[in-house]
Amino acid sequence: MSVAPFHLAIPVWNLATCRIFYRDILGCEEGRHSDHWVDFNFFGHQLVIHFKPKEENTDVHANQVDGKQVPVPHFGVILPWDDFETFSEQLKQKKIDFIIEPYIRFEGQVGEQATMFFYDPAGNALEFKAFKDTSQIFAK
Repeated sequence: MSVAPFHLAIPVWNLATCRIFYRDILGCEEGRHSDHWVDFNFFGHQLVIHFKPKEENTDVHANQVDGKQVPVPHFGVILPWDDFETFSEQLKQKKIDFIIEPYIRFEGQVGEQATMFFYDPAGNALEFKAFKDTSQIFAK
């Protein structure tokens, strides 16, 4: 089965700041835009940030995974292993404040993967991960 690009639209209360974050920090190419939204090429997928006024309820939910508190909801992409290593080093150099620092999850087990989590400036949680063996992506 081939992988089709996904489309994801997320709310941001600080459109200008998030535009800089996705374009300049994450390196996503900017596409169409208006005063209320911006399209990005998010690693081959279409991500749209839409302005939405900031809500007072900022409760964060997390679930325990491999001994870490994983924020829910979150989104991201699976990168090739070498790209993950390069990207994580670039993010460290850019002083990203990680929720979960880059590390190997499920080490030595089925589904072993590199992963990292951080928030965008509007509080949307992102996860980037990589598998040395991509056949393990859906392994049980």
